[in-house]
This record gives sequence, structure tokens and C-alpha cells, in this order.
Amino acid sequence: MRKVAVVTGASRGIGRQLAADLAKHGFDVACIARTSRDQPAKLPGSVEATADLVRQAGREALAVSLDVRDEDAIAAFAQQLFDSWGRCDLLVNNAAVAPPLRALDDTTRRWRLAVDVNLNGPFYFMYHVGRRMREQGFGHVVNMSSLAAAYPTFGRASYTATKLALEGLTQALGSDLAGRVAVNCLRIDVPVWSEGYDTTLAGADKPEFEDPVIISDAVLWLAAQPISHTAKIHSVTELRSQGIVRPRTRM
Repeated sequence: MRKVAVVTGASRGIGRQLAADLAKHGFDVACIARTSRDQPAKLPGSVEATADLVRQAGREALAVSLDVRDEDAIAAFAQQLFDSWGRCDLLVNNAAVAPPLRALDDTTRRWRLAVDVNLNGPFYFMYHVGRRMREQGFGHVVNMSSLAAAYPTFGRASYTATKLALEGLTQALGSDLAGRVAVNCLRIDVPVWSEGYDTTLAGADKPEFEDPVIISDAVLWLAAQPISHTAKIHSVTELRSQGIVRPRTRM
């Protein structure tokens, strides 16, 4: 029986690695990102390139370019997904933005951007894909959080606030969907490499960052848990201490 996964933020970094690793473990993958070959970003990567990696692993792929702020586009995608593949076993809400300035020194437009991408986007996917998963009677949702959720002194209030809210949303929907869909959160509490660090952390020591393959370890473990394992917030460090995430893996 086929297994189907949806990964947002799939054009680079964690999302790209996760899509490729899910394919290696037997998932057909719908790759979601705003960056496409027709709409490139300053950073390398595209949703089509990630879909190619899925196909190279012998699985089917959908490459869908959409903005996670666009609820109508997400609703249309959910319909396309279930019309084409008939199911969804795993939804990973990975897309996120971290505006670089302190909130009161930044624009309110970027505050709204963070709320829309980091909180509303995951909710829209859970609303339109998660409800169908509830109807099919099974499935897993993994929401990506950050160490910033636990540290108000992180310096980016919009990122801290939205990731903390996402953890709360995870627990609430985990309760709402209990017995049918497991909803869990992975708090990434170690520095994991993404191409964005080339511009946001110029001069940083790249070897200090870990390979995004460690996030695949955690997500694959969560996807293998029983539906009763829900409304949990796990950290990478915690799962590593249990031998679920491989030892420190530098780029």
C-alpha cells in the first residue's frame, strides 16, 4: 500500500532533505514551496528540484508552487492531492520565516508575514489536509518548532511568538483529533544547516551546524508511532538522548 507525505518549505534545507529521505523510506511526496523554477528566489533550490530527488529514489512526486499564506491555494492543493493519490499519511509543516530585526524596530508588515507563514499557514494545511486525514481515519502531522519558542530573549519576537503558538496549536489539535490523527511538534533545539544561513549568518562557522538529515530521523520516528502518540512536543536533543536521532552530524 502506498504511503503519501506532504512537506512544506521543500525547496531547500530541512524540507528538501526530508522529502528525499521520506522517498527513500517508501513515501510518495507532495513537495510544497513558493520557490519554483519559474519563480526563483535569491537562494538556491526549487520545488521541482526537490521533486526530482523524490523521483530519483523511485517514488512519485508532486511539485506544487504555492504561498502558505494563500488559503485558497492550499484548499485547491488538498483537493488535488486526494483526487490524485487518494490519501495522506504524513503532513509536515516545515515552511517558516524569521524576520531578522527586533519587533519594535521592524515593520508591522513583517510581523504579519511571520504570523501568516509560521502560524496561519500550518493551520490552513491542517484544516484542509488534516480534516481529510480525519475522514480517512489515520495520519500523522508534524509541526516544526524552534528553540526560540522556549527563549523569549531570542531577539526575534515574531519568531518566538509564532513558534510558541504553533506548539500550543499542536497540543490543541492533537486533543481535537485524538484517536484519528496524531499531531505532534518537533522543537529544533540544535543549529541545523540551511542555505539561508549563507546570508543571515555571514561569517559563521559552518561546521557548527548539523546536517538536516537529523530532522529526517525524528520525523520518520514520529510517523511510525501509534496514533495514540499525540499532542507531544519533542526536541531533537531529547530524541537524540534516546538514540532516535543519530549522533551529532556536521555538514
